[in-house]
Amino acid sequence: MKLGKRYKAATEQIKQGAYDISTGFDTLLALPKAKFDETVELHIKLGVDGRNADQQVRGVCVLPNGTGKSVKILVIAKGDKADDATKAGADYVGAEDIVAKIQGGWLDFDVCITTPDMMGVVGRVARVLGPKGLMPNPKSGTVTMDVAKAINDAKAGKVEYRLDKNNIVHVVIGKVSFGKDKLIENYNTVLEAIVKAKPAAAKGQYLKSITIASTMGPGIKLVANV
Repeated sequence: MKLGKRYKAATEQIKQGAYDISTGFDTLLALPKAKFDETVELHIKLGVDGRNADQQVRGVCVLPNGTGKSVKILVIAKGDKADDATKAGADYVGAEDIVAKIQGGWLDFDVCITTPDMMGVVGRVARVLGPKGLMPNPKSGTVTMDVAKAINDAKAGKVEYRLDKNNIVHVVIGKVSFGKDKLIENYNTVLEAIVKAKPAAAKGQYLKSITIASTMGPGIKLVANV
């Protein structure tokens, strides 16, 4: 892969080894800027084996400063709960009709929320939603009778974290335009949640490595000492 001049210039500004949190974010924000407001992501390699059920790491947390992204929310519900969803500002609300639309290839939403009684209907598109990370799940708060709260949390900046096949967690923590203080506050919120979620079966060093990166920038390693 051919690297652009801006990316090469950015890599030259990054030292070998890991930065402390403050210096790491200073470095990220000092890198050459793209022509758009880049997203900042956090990548954490964990000392667990996700193939074992007792070492899974998954959960949600609400970023104090949001993600900086506008979120399109779909709620699959009926009756009063569908009304609640509409009042709470869901972008799309439906039941079997919306599931049929998804079966036809429609996926113009970022979060899918449903009520427990509709899970049988939602299950018809599990193979479509699952690989996209859109399948409602009680652990992420997206299968609930309190659809209004779920909608408000999603709009406020709720993010989900879970292991990938390489035992790495990837989480969006904001935009470059947030500035250092807000990004660090979001970072600390996610890190605290992941540390609290440490499985009892996990042995040895839990946080193997921590990296932050902007959309178009190289990774910056931070000190991992938990």
